[in-house]
Amino acid sequence: MFVRQAAASFLRPATNVSRLAARPVVMPSMMRLLSTETRQKIQNAVQEDPLVVFMKGSPEMPQCGFSRAVLQILQVQGVKPDLVATYNCLDDQELRDGIKEFSDWPTIPQVYIKGEFVGGCDIMLNMHQSGELETMLQNAGLLQDAAGESNKSE
Repeated sequence: MFVRQAAASFLRPATNVSRLAARPVVMPSMMRLLSTETRQKIQNAVQEDPLVVFMKGSPEMPQCGFSRAVLQILQVQGVKPDLVATYNCLDDQELRDGIKEFSDWPTIPQVYIKGEFVGGCDIMLNMHQSGELETMLQNAGLLQDAAGESNKSE
């Protein structure tokens, strides 16, 4: 009897869960549209430099552990600090809100390589551990060679 009841409850369709999963996290009425000006500024920033980090704080003084971790990962990978263009999202509320909408990613920091959104701290850490980040940085010409010279492709 117990087995039959347990199996019946286990096999019961989860209609409430599937209905909730289809709902957007943010209601459309609460969404803030990204201004054309802010979108263009972000687009230009992402395209101008081969490696861009939108972070909380500055490289010298990160204001968030995740931002600090992203910079440390890039340093461990061998990226010269002068090749990293950083933008402090705490200095500009419109940038802080806009970058989240631009990338459709809810958290900061956000990393872009060669104009392509890579992800935040968790993605960077996973890519670092798997070796995928090194390959991506190498292909972008952002790693220093053994002599300490940058392989940056112009």
